Amino acid sequence: MRLDKRIGHSTGLSRQESQRAIRSGRVAINQIISKKADQQTTEEDEITLDAKSVQLPKPRYYMLHKPAGYVSASTDSDHPTVLDLLDEPERHHLQIVGRLDIDTTGLLLITDDGQWNHRITSPSRQCIKTYRVTLHDALTEDAAKQLQNGVMLHGEKKPTKPAELKFTDSQNTQILLTISEGRYHQVKRMIAAIGSHVISLHREKIDAITLDASLLPGQYRELTETEVSSIR
Repeated sequence: MRLDKRIGHSTGLSRQESQRAIRSGRVAINQIISKKADQQTTEEDEITLDAKSVQLPKPRYYMLHKPAGYVSASTDSDHPTVLDLLDEPERHHLQIVGRLDIDTTGLLLITDDGQWNHRITSPSRQCIKTYRVTLHDALTEDAAKQLQNGVMLHGEKKPTKPAELKFTDSQNTQILLTISEGRYHQVKRMIAAIGSHVISLHREKIDAITLDASLLPGQYRELTETEVSSIR
């Protein structure tokens, strides 16, 4: 990590403030003054500012029960964002792991660990996600088999990967749908491909991490060490 970036992450100073501190000789790497803001550092390097050790903060991991009406973005000029729901310092350093549409609710993961984020969102990993889907019409057995076998989405060249499906009501209008891809608006497009449409969409699970039932919409909590380490 660049020296100025590391100072900023460790102290909360802006990039310009960090660079001024470095140029003025206030920063040392392993007890040697460095005036190069772009100098690369490693985790093993001891960094001091004004002769006081500065430490990178530990990575942060949260699960949020996303309510409807919030966008999965850092900033938005028209709508509140999911980061507005977090009462945490340095919120601008946090990353939203994947996306949920403004009207979609449920489990959303948030972190400042870029590698952990990538392990979830990388298409090559095929991270499974489970959604509770409420449909406009009752789902027929034939339509259910189409979802389980994979459907061709509009504008796509390849069908979706097979999905797991479970009915959760006697009218067959609500299902648990588990997919292993992350195509654009995938669940809604899958349902459209079988001739129906989604009334409501709620994500319950990402890989081994399940939305905490005690969290009300808009509430969040830190992930446990077990939850964090479940993403490998």
